[in-house]
Amino acid sequence: MNATVHALLNQQINKEFYSAYLYLDFSNYFEDVGLDGFANWYKIQAQEERDHAMLFYQYLQNENQKVTLEAIEKPDKKAECHMDILKAGLAHEEYVTSLINEIYDAAYKAKDFRTMQFLDWFVKEQGEEETNAHDMITKMELFGSDPKSLYMLNQELAARVYTAPSLVL
Repeated sequence: MNATVHALLNQQINKEFYSAYLYLDFSNYFEDVGLDGFANWYKIQAQEERDHAMLFYQYLQNENQKVTLEAIEKPDKKAECHMDILKAGLAHEEYVTSLINEIYDAAYKAKDFRTMQFLDWFVKEQGEEETNAHDMITKMELFGSDPKSLYMLNQELAARVYTAPSLVL
């Protein structure tokens, strides 16, 4: 495996675990303000991000590449209101998309077609993640100022259940 591709894949493990920490922090925020549905939504996001990290981990191992785990930074997002969290979530997903694109570009330049194929799932997943983040912002803009509507949105988010990714390595 190309050294640059290997390094970027290895770094992505850490970035995905950071994403899980960040979303757990968001979940804590929503628990503290009494929006357990939003908290549930972000707990599930954290589970997804941990699974994404493990997919990168397993891929490197399957490719007989060394995995090096690094320290995970403490989340640094501060929120004044619910919308701050939702906008930070969208910004973070856009950042993760840029990271996936960077790895894909390096794999393309190295003609590492196996890694490109592996990353195809993540490219699609990031599109879904950004759409979900946009949708949360839109719903909050539409309904967040009305207590009854916010309650219903919170109930909708409380119904989300975790499903593990179906990517076969």
